[in-house]
Amino acid sequence: MTAIEVREEYLIKSEEALRQQFGETTDSIWEKATATLSDPMVEFIGKSPFCCISSSDSAGRSDLSPRGDAPGFIEVADRKTLLIPDRPGNRRYDTIRNIFETGQMSLLFIIPGVPITLRVNGRAEVTRDPAILERFPVRGKLPAMVVIVTVQEAYGHCAKAILRGKIWQEDFKLSSADVPSLADLMSHHLAVNSEVYTDLEDVISRDIRDDMY
Repeated sequence: MTAIEVREEYLIKSEEALRQQFGETTDSIWEKATATLSDPMVEFIGKSPFCCISSSDSAGRSDLSPRGDAPGFIEVADRKTLLIPDRPGNRRYDTIRNIFETGQMSLLFIIPGVPITLRVNGRAEVTRDPAILERFPVRGKLPAMVVIVTVQEAYGHCAKAILRGKIWQEDFKLSSADVPSLADLMSHHLAVNSEVYTDLEDVISRDIRDDMY
């Protein structure tokens, strides 16, 4: 890694400067967004087993969290409403806390093998209503909470990023043994000893085995 010098004269600090440098957005790009979910969007969500959720708090600190389950695990209640079951996690509650503060959320739906994605922006709130929780049983267990998203904007995103990243190409896939483990990511900066590291690995393994739902 090499440190860089951030030179003030090259920083882009306004939309006006951005558009002067790189041009205007075409009308067709703005027009592709809709305030309600179309039939193809509903179908795409129904076939998606993975979604990234972006949120931020009132101070502007942002968070990006993954969500995944069987295809269609995020339910389209109607063309303006999505229901997201909140399964067991690390109890940081980053997304939930941000909803309490700003009520805003963005979602990126991904389907394995498909290069395009679907983006949804909207208002969010959190419920413990038993009638809603009961819509999401898995292995006899219900989620603790459900996030209700009111759609404000939805649109398809082109394939360029996934094609550039080649994430669905077999020859670009890595084995878990070839990248840092979750225990490494969680503890390396803490300089823990080998016994603590082994205990952490055991906790992670048990959590995946016993607390998926």
